[in-house]
Amino acid sequence: MGGKITYVFLATVLVLVFGVVAMEGVLLLLTGEPAAMGMGAVAFLLPGVGGWFLWKNTRFARQAGRLATELEAEGGLPLDELKRTEGGRIDRDSADEVFARRKAETEDSPDDWRCWFRLAVAYHDARDTPRARKAMQRAIALHEGRRPVSA
Repeated sequence: MGGKITYVFLATVLVLVFGVVAMEGVLLLLTGEPAAMGMGAVAFLLPGVGGWFLWKNTRFARQAGRLATELEAEGGLPLDELKRTEGGRIDRDSADEVFARRKAETEDSPDDWRCWFRLAVAYHDARDTPRARKAMQRAIALHEGRRPVSA
């Protein structure tokens, strides 16, 4: 729950910053000076791109959360069987071992979104965020009945 509160807080702050940037863009456009007007026009691009990025990430997080909820209801969430260091970090060898099992499971059932979800968690535990995100996107696509984009 703490992660959700932090995300909402930071997203709200980001939207407020987008508003300030857009207002500054208006002020720059109203100066009448060509250079300032150019900067004002660019100032409108930043909130647009930032808003798109924020929307895509929020949508991704919500879809992944729905899959987690559904998988939890089925009793299929991966168990936390990872060994940890004294500082609480995941042991690399343990993460690699679990990852190998999840990868084999996914190779056996490549069209099962549940396997891809568990593989995404294993990638995350192995600190491979880009691949974790791609695996989760594939799980979401399979769950929605869409053809996943090949990676």
